[in-house]
Amino acid sequence: MTPLARKRLTRIALNGAGVLVFLFAIFPVYWMVSTSFKANDQIFTTDFIPFPTHFTFEHVTKVLTDGVAGNSIWVYMRNSAVVALGTVLVGSLFALLAATAVARFRFKGRTSFLITLLVVQMIPCEALLIPLFLNVRRLGLYDQLLGLIVIQVGLTLPFGIWMLRTFVAAVPRSLEEAAWIDGATRFTTFWKVLFPLVAPGLVATSIFSFITAWNDLIFALVLMKDTTGYTMPVALQFFFGQRGTDWGAIMATSTLMTLPVIAFFLVVQRRMVSGLVAGAVKG
Repeated sequence: MTPLARKRLTRIALNGAGVLVFLFAIFPVYWMVSTSFKANDQIFTTDFIPFPTHFTFEHVTKVLTDGVAGNSIWVYMRNSAVVALGTVLVGSLFALLAATAVARFRFKGRTSFLITLLVVQMIPCEALLIPLFLNVRRLGLYDQLLGLIVIQVGLTLPFGIWMLRTFVAAVPRSLEEAAWIDGATRFTTFWKVLFPLVAPGLVATSIFSFITAWNDLIFALVLMKDTTGYTMPVALQFFFGQRGTDWGAIMATSTLMTLPVIAFFLVVQRRMVSGLVAGAVKG
């Protein structure tokens, strides 16, 4: 076999493996969406039905019109959006400032601070549930969305600092020094020089923070008492009952939960691409 043929065969094998991995990853999403449009007789069957033969909006309409636990599904969607977006905005700001301080300055306890971030990431969220609950109640944030935002910011902040620290450290100091020579203030240098170059990392941490806050179940269930303050993952639990499980409604609600995540990713993806090509060179 010639080297060219071997190279072509290797490329075909790699592409085929990539397609198989993609199909394996996308199949649960496809099954969720297709099941939400299947009739009950096609859901509760032992036969494998890859496509809904009787396309129906029954489950989607039931979720949108009947609501969950006496509340409209849009109430839970709004709560999830408030918590997720609040976590992204506050967490990204704090993570960027902390990452800039760690990457640009040398101070006593810097190494210990970085090690502490790693240790915090290793602690399971379940182990922090009781102390965080007590602190939230002591601060008067129990049964409030602000309390959930504070908790989610604390949980996602260590990862955000570590991620952004690498991006900030990769920016040459000469760019900032050139801006200072041209008369730029530290704030102007931070906003117009450093920020565009670390934007891809900021987008990556934002996606992580958004998905983590959006999918949170345990803290939203424990810290919220009123059903009007529940988020989408908590509302999803109401379809599991002693008399059975409404899989059609579960799949329809899960599909609705997925749409905002996809929309958020598509929006910030454009910012990530623009951040990759943005520069801070005077011209």
